[in-house]
Amino acid sequence: MTTYDDRASLTDLTATVERVRSSVEGVIEGKPEVVRLSLTVLLAEGHLLIEDVPGVGKTMLAKALARSIDCSVRRIQFTPDLLPSDITGVSIWDQQRRDFEFKPGAIFAQIVIGDEINRASPKTQSALLESMEERQVTIDGKTYELPSPFMVVATQNPVEMEGTYPLPEAQRDRFMARVSIGYPSADAELQMLDIHGGVNPLDDLQPVAHAHDIVKLVEAVRGVHVAEAVRRYAVDLVAATRTHPDLRLGASPRATLHLLRAAKASAALSGREYALPDDVQALAVTVLAHRLLPTAQAQLNRRSAAQVVEEILQRTPVPAAPQQSGLTMGRGYDQQQPRRL
Repeated sequence: MTTYDDRASLTDLTATVERVRSSVEGVIEGKPEVVRLSLTVLLAEGHLLIEDVPGVGKTMLAKALARSIDCSVRRIQFTPDLLPSDITGVSIWDQQRRDFEFKPGAIFAQIVIGDEINRASPKTQSALLESMEERQVTIDGKTYELPSPFMVVATQNPVEMEGTYPLPEAQRDRFMARVSIGYPSADAELQMLDIHGGVNPLDDLQPVAHAHDIVKLVEAVRGVHVAEAVRRYAVDLVAATRTHPDLRLGASPRATLHLLRAAKASAALSGREYALPDDVQALAVTVLAHRLLPTAQAQLNRRSAAQVVEEILQRTPVPAAPQQSGLTMGRGYDQQQPRRL
């Protein structure tokens, strides 16, 4: 297992991520928390769903992240007539060889941008299920491995419903986190006019990290220590969604795993070799809310899934800080009262 016994590895991680963060923030002004979450999902080996109104930079964020890393990038524009084979690939008969030849689809890239994913039919959306979970594609009985690192960054518009298909529960559950960019502040929007008014900032964006750097960072994040009490805290949060009266569908065990991985990546981005309950708390809404289905009564009361997760965070006891310090940090938590967020 990779550990942080060598402090240079943690320093390298922080320096590399800082370069990528600065590069992306040069394109996406005034949204540092969204950029940080994107990097957290990347290092946690997850996939990101960007859901917001048109024109706030959803596709721009995905492209900026992809171009800041020297990885192969493919963009898929999801439309109602898109076929599953357009994503995964297809076997074509070769007359000269008198055999079928596999033509890889757009999914065979390290960073895959799925633009307006909810405009494709459920049949086409399902073509991503195996790729996102198992990082492989099976065509005509043959399995093809996808490159590493591999990340799907999908966008969708939650407002316009005409010509769209809601993502099924199985598809949403494969996204580690969902984020909304939101409108920029007045100062950030004014700065955007200065930067974007004359040229496209993506044209001058150069890679600041390589694919092998990201693979090393992912391996380092896997070695982040998570105490048993912190793991138990994540399990308690997810379990509470399965019994909450305002939810008819709670979070899955995959959600628990994603929450733990994201917490480890967040700890590494903060320069720590151990995860804290604060890491779990900070990511709980973005990792869990999009997987939950409120009851009809909760919807009538305008209770969102995010509000339910916030309530669960308030009610669930948080492990107390340990007495030890240094590398033993994160061990031996005692239970304390829920923390006010």
